Amino acid sequence: MSNSSRMSLAMCKHVTRIRGPKRSISHSTCHKSCIMSPVEPPPPPPLTKATQLDGVKKIVMVSNRTRNALSLQMMEDLIHHITFNQDDPNLRCIVLYGEGKVFSAGHNLKELTYKDGSDYHHQVFSTCSRLMLGILQCPVPVIAVVQGLAAAAGCQLVATCDIAVCSDTSTFSTPGANFGIFCSTPGVAVGRAVPRKVAAHMLFTGIPLTAEEAIGAGLVSKVVPEENMDEEVAKIVQAITCKSRAIVAMGKKFFYQQLEADIKTAYRLGEEVMVNNIGLADGQEGIRSFIEKRKANWSHGFEKAH
Repeated sequence: MSNSSRMSLAMCKHVTRIRGPKRSISHSTCHKSCIMSPVEPPPPPPLTKATQLDGVKKIVMVSNRTRNALSLQMMEDLIHHITFNQDDPNLRCIVLYGEGKVFSAGHNLKELTYKDGSDYHHQVFSTCSRLMLGILQCPVPVIAVVQGLAAAAGCQLVATCDIAVCSDTSTFSTPGANFGIFCSTPGVAVGRAVPRKVAAHMLFTGIPLTAEEAIGAGLVSKVVPEENMDEEVAKIVQAITCKSRAIVAMGKKFFYQQLEADIKTAYRLGEEVMVNNIGLADGQEGIRSFIEKRKANWSHGFEKAH
C-alpha cells in the first residue's frame, strides 16, 4: 500500500471517531420527537378594568357575557380595586361603572347550585359582605354610575355606594324570590337606603323600580338623561376632589357610625368629631380661607393645627 493510500485510510478512521457510527432513525424515535406538547388555554378575559387619573379611580365591570354578575372572582376583583392604595393621599374618590346595558345582574346563580356545597356558598356570601363593608369603610366616597339594570346583589351594590347616579332608563330590582332565593343580603343594604314599605315591596314582589321611583325612595342620588351622565358624574367628582381628603374621610366615617347609634349617642359623638375636625390643620385652613375670601390650600392630612 502506498503512502498516500495509508494516509487516506487514517483520515477516514479519524473522522469516524469524531462523528460516531452512522445511526438509523427509527419510526418510533421520529414519532416521539414530533409529538406537540399540550398548549395552555388562554387566560380568561378580565372581569374588571381600573384606572386612576387626577385623584379619581375608575373601576369598570366588563363581563358583558354574564351581565356583570357578581361572581366570586368579580367580587374579589372589586375588593382589590377598592382597597388597593385607598390610603394614597392622591386618591380622592372612586367611581364604579358597569359596562353594557346591565350595571350588574347580581350573584352568578351558576355558583349557587347544590353541587358546589354549603362551604362554597358561605364563601360567596361572606365575600359579598366584605365587598359591601369595604365600600362603607373606604376613606374616600364611592360613586355608582348606573346605566341599565341593577338587580339583586347588583342593586345591593348600588344601595351600598355612598352616591349613586343613574340614567333615566335605569331600573332596580330584588327579584330573588322569583328564582327561589330570597334577596336576604341585598335587603340589608336596600332596607337601609329606602323606607321599609318600599323595601318590602321590592323584596316580596320582585317588581323593579324605575329611575324616578328609585330617586323618590332614596335609592339613588341623581337621575339624568343618558347623554348627560358623564357631565353629571364629572360635576360630582369635581365637588369632592376640591375638598380636603382628610376632612371628607373623617366625615364619612362618622356619618355611617352615627347611623347605627341612638340619637343622643350620635349627637355626643358628633360633638367630639366636630371639635377634632376644627383642631386639624385643614380645619383651620378652611376657616382662614373663608375669612380671607381665598381658595383653601389643603394638606389632605390629619396633622393638628399649631
